Amino acid sequence: MRRIVLGDNLEVLGTLPSRMARLIYIDPPFNTGQTRKRVTLRTVRDTDGDRRGFQGERYRTIRTGTSSYADDRQDYLAFLEPRLMEARRILTDDGSFFFHIDYREAHYCKLLLDGIFGRSSFINEIVWAYDYGGRPKRRWPAKHDTIFWYAVDPQNYVFNYAAIDRIPYMAPGLVGAEKAARGKTPTDVWWSTIVSPTGKEKTGYPTQKPVKILERVVTVHSQPGDLVVDFFAGSGTTGEAAARNGRRYLLIDSNPEAVRVMARRLAFDAPEVIGLDAGPPPA
Repeated sequence: MRRIVLGDNLEVLGTLPSRMARLIYIDPPFNTGQTRKRVTLRTVRDTDGDRRGFQGERYRTIRTGTSSYADDRQDYLAFLEPRLMEARRILTDDGSFFFHIDYREAHYCKLLLDGIFGRSSFINEIVWAYDYGGRPKRRWPAKHDTIFWYAVDPQNYVFNYAAIDRIPYMAPGLVGAEKAARGKTPTDVWWSTIVSPTGKEKTGYPTQKPVKILERVVTVHSQPGDLVVDFFAGSGTTGEAAARNGRRYLLIDSNPEAVRVMARRLAFDAPEVIGLDAGPPPA
């Protein structure tokens, strides 16, 4: 299965057989109460342009598109609960569930997840920390997201320790040359920059997450050939991480624009696209 589906995720999940997915990762709307927007731009060299670039050259900014969605639900937990119950149902007995959220809702969601998966199934709270964007002067800047990891069976789950990417020691001189060269495994705090607004990875879809984060989840918590599911798939980062590491994937989103972005992004893997009348727009 290499599939992208346009539709209500609760309806789609209800059609799936039980115990089919080894790994589920979701990054649902964070319920910020705001409209999340992403403006895509390109620049052309222009001596009268509105911005200055490399070596002092002037450039003119051209807006090429805008994507957005309303991130506001009156009863967020009631919206999530039936979807999380379906996620629990379709996981294999040794499967894992990753839930990505921000500080506004994390504590409420943790209680909901405990009720569905069981407190004993909670394995880790992972903090994705980054350092980008504005810094308010009336509070500590919020520069992290929370990722909760639950295992269906806390005694039996996939954890490929050898697949963990290593990171540099902060004080390499204290551990010796051999260890410094090898690097160390990350802790439950993952330092990684956001997707660069002007980088090649950027799809133009709001709230896109770095593929490096998803590759760590996919390679450590599933095996080649396993099915990975993301039912708030957005820009398709989970699908790209799965495809590039030999996993199958099922991506679900109710936004046609998101499905077009995913279809274009994963065209190299020729996924089946269901529910989209028109094909992805040209790149």
